[in-house]
Amino acid sequence: MAHVSVTINGRQYRMACDDGQEHHLARLAHDLDQRIAHLRSSFGEIGDMRLTVMAALILADELSEARQRMHRVEEELTGLQDARAAAADRSEASEADLAAAFNAAAERIEKAARLLGQASDGHHVAIG
Repeated sequence: MAHVSVTINGRQYRMACDDGQEHHLARLAHDLDQRIAHLRSSFGEIGDMRLTVMAALILADELSEARQRMHRVEEELTGLQDARAAAADRSEASEADLAAAFNAAAERIEKAARLLGQASDGHHVAIG
């Protein structure tokens, strides 16, 4: 377990985190500190706790919006996967229809060739 010292709203905190996460935790703390500083510049000295709560609410709102966007993207992805599956089914059906048409055409050509072969032997055959 690693430890990091971070400064938020002028106060230093010693935080524990998983090894390798020190830089990430420091960035998060810096972001929170910057948000509090921005709120302080916008609203003045309204109290440390109030500024911290406002920053937390802003972050919670951003998280909520990100979750909603992620949910919409997941729904779109599901719709696209369903559409792709339906298109694949249509493609398979089209391929089967095309194969059947080619087979039918090949059979007609073979029949015509047989009939032409018989006609060349002196038989008169009507093709139709």
